[in-house]
Amino acid sequence: MQSAAPGPVPRRGGPPTRDPESPRRVTLLELFFDLVYVVALALISRKLIDEVGWLTAGQSLVILAAVWWTWAITTLVTDMYDPERPEIKLLIAAVMFGALLMTTAIPEAFGARGIVFAGTYVAIHLGRGLFLMPAVRHDRQTQRRAARIFIWFAVSAVPWIVGAFVSDDARLLLWALALAIDYLGFRLAYPVPGLGAVPDRQRNVTAEHLAERYQQFFIIALGDAILTIGTMFSLERHEVANLAAFTVAFVTTLLLWRIYVHKSGELLPLAIATSREPSRFLYTAPYTHLLMVAGVVTTAAGFDLVLHEPDGRTPPGWAAIILGGPALFLVGRSIFEYEVFSRVSWSRPGGLLALVTVAPAVLFLPTLFASTAAMLVLAGVAVADARRSHGRPPEAPAPPH
Repeated sequence: MQSAAPGPVPRRGGPPTRDPESPRRVTLLELFFDLVYVVALALISRKLIDEVGWLTAGQSLVILAAVWWTWAITTLVTDMYDPERPEIKLLIAAVMFGALLMTTAIPEAFGARGIVFAGTYVAIHLGRGLFLMPAVRHDRQTQRRAARIFIWFAVSAVPWIVGAFVSDDARLLLWALALAIDYLGFRLAYPVPGLGAVPDRQRNVTAEHLAERYQQFFIIALGDAILTIGTMFSLERHEVANLAAFTVAFVTTLLLWRIYVHKSGELLPLAIATSREPSRFLYTAPYTHLLMVAGVVTTAAGFDLVLHEPDGRTPPGWAAIILGGPALFLVGRSIFEYEVFSRVSWSRPGGLLALVTVAPAVLFLPTLFASTAAMLVLAGVAVADARRSHGRPPEAPAPPH
């Protein structure tokens, strides 16, 4: 019997960059790496409701943005470098260890374990640069790219570390500054005096791999919502109210998935592959998905509040979480739709307007009613999506150029 033709053989010599002929599917190690973030997102959503208020919300956002950045940059590493090479596998395992250590510090990141959180974040990003620069020393252009990124993370390391030794308010400001440096550097392609910015030819992305990774992380965020529903549900008291809250939370999670996947989420790989500037998605997808993930994490925190006290009055802070989660998601989803189709469906701003409109009323109602209102708004968005595409030919992505 004739054997099948062998596939591309992974390169063992030279720099560990991706072979143009190598497979583009997500590896099992990358999926294993994602498990850390299931725990991280769950701890962030719990922190958000420990003491409901603007300060806690700001702290939770900073923690989420830092955790997200360790995942997003690692995902780009596995897109630009060959994840089947032993040295890249070792790098992913090391980042996984660091991300798990960061995760353990989340509950006390603005307390006694600030140095663990900040120090590990800095070690992950600087350590990656120190590992990659010698590994790609025979490819000068790739080494310069790694050097540019390393320099930017070295600059942001200063406010990260200093922030770990000051009070909570000052820590929040310094860490927000550090994140601004990290996010801005990425958006500007890491310009460095004498080296310039990362050239366009070194910013090519793999449509299938990158889109699949973002889709997978969004599912992880939904997993946080499912985890909250499963762990907080109880029939010990108020059986009917708790069962209703359970149902509303589950349907809301299902709607978040449906709205994300419908067309834009489904067509993201094609949108990247057919764009005249594929690298544009490289510099926008991390921000839009961060907004959507933040919306899901906040929504999960709202589930915790509602399942804990479904028939109690809704304080303003609770209403902000219960309605603000879906609102954040819709904002991110609107930008995401524009990335793929160069337009925003009216249902997105319509849903945001509806959430703002019902906000004053839910302050006088039980939390279950507030959660039901958010669910109905999302249901309206999902129905509008279905009606828009019903009976029409499949819509092709048309990202702006």
